[in-house]
Amino acid sequence: MHLYGTQSVNEKGHLVIGGVDSIELVNTYQTPLIVYDIELFRKRARAFKETFQAEGIQAEVAYASKAFSSIAIYEVAKEEGLSLDVVSGGELYTAVQAGFPRERIHFHGNNKSFEELTYAFSEEIGCIVIDNFLEIDLIQQIAYERKQEMNVLIRVTPGVEASTHDYITTGQEDSKFGFDLKNGQTDDAFYQLHNDPYVKVLGMHCHIGSQIFETTAFRYAAEALMEKMIAWREQYDFICPVLNLGGGFGIRYTEEDTPLAPEKYVEEMARVVLSMTREYQYPMPEIWIEPGRSLVGDAGTTLYKVGSMKEVPNTRTYVAVDGGMSDNIRPALYDAEYTAVTANKMTEPQHTIVTLAGKCCESGDKLIEQASIAEPEQGDIIATFCTGAYSYSMASNYNRLPRPAVVFVENGDHQLAIRRETYEDLTRLDVPFQTVKRGDRV
Repeated sequence: MHLYGTQSVNEKGHLVIGGVDSIELVNTYQTPLIVYDIELFRKRARAFKETFQAEGIQAEVAYASKAFSSIAIYEVAKEEGLSLDVVSGGELYTAVQAGFPRERIHFHGNNKSFEELTYAFSEEIGCIVIDNFLEIDLIQQIAYERKQEMNVLIRVTPGVEASTHDYITTGQEDSKFGFDLKNGQTDDAFYQLHNDPYVKVLGMHCHIGSQIFETTAFRYAAEALMEKMIAWREQYDFICPVLNLGGGFGIRYTEEDTPLAPEKYVEEMARVVLSMTREYQYPMPEIWIEPGRSLVGDAGTTLYKVGSMKEVPNTRTYVAVDGGMSDNIRPALYDAEYTAVTANKMTEPQHTIVTLAGKCCESGDKLIEQASIAEPEQGDIIATFCTGAYSYSMASNYNRLPRPAVVFVENGDHQLAIRRETYEDLTRLDVPFQTVKRGDRV
């Protein structure tokens, strides 16, 4: 059985996270409950930063907060000296509410609205990552009207396809994101911006995908961007002060997953950039990266309570829990795989094969097709590991299910980060229907 971060088993045979008994957490906050191991988050963040420091490279490590966005996690990221990657006005607003340093906020997205961009200007954030030509026009319009400078990066698709699921591959030429590096779009975008008095090009950005287990694709992407930066020096006498190589570093969801240590990805990218800057006598740019999943993914554990069970003879046994695709849509969305244990029976054999089913009214609402847990009983607590990324952030109120609570644990303490939604919350935005009599119509 593989445990993550600070997880352990106590004398009661209970799963312990961050020094806190998971059953105590369930008794305090009920289920479903997403628990974040904050010590592991801090460890991951420091590993990235220390790797750059060891290489003597100026860098920014930006938390890609689409993986999990909340005021509390932004506050922890701020404590660790991280920068922040946001992809919407809502994430930016959350960062503002968290008091996150504006100069360390980077704004991404392939379809930022005029209102969102204006909001970014009004908050004087550190950088906007430009994704398309319409966005260039909007940013220039806002900058000129406000007479306000804004730093930007040009997002490019370097033509590198990472070995990952089609839905989470973003660096290939056929992508909704960024300017194509090979067909001239990137050069056109740079030409439109590089002499602008208000919009300051810092350099280029790429993100080749997610849940990547090898370094080859990152190396190719770094080489492609460095070649373009060197070409811009020759053609425009322009030196890029920043090279953002994105994120996508994989984590271990199941025994079959074999990710590298997060710092290994950084070492490979740094090696390429250091080599090419020396070979071409190019000033060393500041390197930015954007880990999201690799910071919070295996720091998160979801706790569920077992309800009904159904045996289909010679086929399978369904064990239903009190959550499902409403709090973790990834298995239904792209066949994401997870590992689970029975948190209140950790010392018992976890060898009973069942299908963990959610409670949503969808046949496809299965969290794990073949979960190996202790002999199940109604009321058992099931812990699903590595749910820290893209679980709560993609949660919904499908079937009018309230979204779960989120709790942070660290050094034996626990605190609520997001309260559980109530039934009242579900109808808070509803507007009653007004029946209009025929005679009253205008």
